[in-house]
Amino acid sequence: MSTLWPTTFLDAEHLGRPSRRAATAALQAHLSVLKGDPLKLALANALKEAEGLGGQERRFTALAVREMSRHMRLLDLASRTLGHPPGKIGLLEDLALVRYVLWRRLFCGVGWARSGPEVKLPGPVRPRTIKDDLLIRMADAPLPEPAVPGSGPEWLATRYSFPNWLVQRLAELHPEPVVEAMLAALDEDPVLHFRARPSGTRAEVLARLAEEEVSAEAVDVALDAVRITEASHRVFETRVMKEGRLQVQDVGSQLIVEACRPLEGSLAGRTVADVCAGAGGKTLALADEVGARGKVLAGDRSRRRLAQARERARELSLRHVSFPHPLTLEQADVVLVDAPCSGTGSLAREPDQKWKLSMKSVEEFHATQLGLLKELAGQVKPGALVVYATCSLLPEENDAVVRDFLAAVPGFTVEPLAPLFGERAAVLCDGPFLRALPPRVPGGGFFAARLRKG
Repeated sequence: MSTLWPTTFLDAEHLGRPSRRAATAALQAHLSVLKGDPLKLALANALKEAEGLGGQERRFTALAVREMSRHMRLLDLASRTLGHPPGKIGLLEDLALVRYVLWRRLFCGVGWARSGPEVKLPGPVRPRTIKDDLLIRMADAPLPEPAVPGSGPEWLATRYSFPNWLVQRLAELHPEPVVEAMLAALDEDPVLHFRARPSGTRAEVLARLAEEEVSAEAVDVALDAVRITEASHRVFETRVMKEGRLQVQDVGSQLIVEACRPLEGSLAGRTVADVCAGAGGKTLALADEVGARGKVLAGDRSRRRLAQARERARELSLRHVSFPHPLTLEQADVVLVDAPCSGTGSLAREPDQKWKLSMKSVEEFHATQLGLLKELAGQVKPGALVVYATCSLLPEENDAVVRDFLAAVPGFTVEPLAPLFGERAAVLCDGPFLRALPPRVPGGGFFAARLRKG
């Protein structure tokens, strides 16, 4: 194996513009994360409170916050290697400063000459007990190779900053090169993916983006997926976006919606229930699948997220989407259960979550997921299709839930997904299931199973 320390650095196009103000916002957000706030909320609050940040500075702030959570284990190892263990750094403000300077060094390739003006005294966060000379050592002192085993799960967990238990579990499931590629992909900042919406084709949407000088390409593993290949967010100002022809959506989420389709024909005119609709991304995609003659019934235990889904459906004038309470399933031809899960497949987007997970929490998710399927089983009509899905990489939340459900509830059978995906099944399917794993499938890891009620 190679050195633990990164040998390539973030390119300037994706980095945004570093500045003292941007660094201050990033440090404030990281402090909020350290105090228990979700990263998304911490970042939103920090950007709201920051004054005068330009677009490229905001980009830098957002990236820096995600990166400090994403690489926390390696940053803390570098601090220990340089003689300052995180446990000996008294204040959270000091810990955040050390991590920021080390991130700029290890992942951006800059020393104190560049990072110093962003964080040196006075500020940018208070209180602090460390002086600039400590930060200078973090930025410029020789960094020896630490004493870590040269291969295996511990090396991978250290190099890519993941908990040992998670990497050990993945190593039990996949060969080491596959695990390393998976971890490396989950360490990358997510690229924007979109779904091309009707009416018209993905090719037409790409052509219109090209006319507006936005670089984009098709993502072949999903039928309607589009990747924006430039760092700017100009796509949100395009006519094709403002007309509602593009929806931000992960590739894996699009594949889960595809898994709801009949093996022959289409969902047009059918009734689909989206049981765990969340903010409505899959709800909108299902609405496009069933068309104006069909129905989508959406529900979620989170009223806040369901309110977001309702607003998104209203903005797109999708009148065939409704939000009944309670959500009834007796008339649904297809029931999508995008179950609450550990989110191990979406850690690229929410890197702070990997430090909050444990094997115990995965077992608790298994119980919740199984209970949810059992609860719904008696409500769906004979012949209905139940699509069970997660954004987890772990069989405890995927295959094992399906296995335990089939053992506990008679009358359901598993339908293989390979016939639905055709030639793409070689990349997307594992046995009868959809198992979209990074980096073979961009944008994270997802699972789906089709369960037919007899």
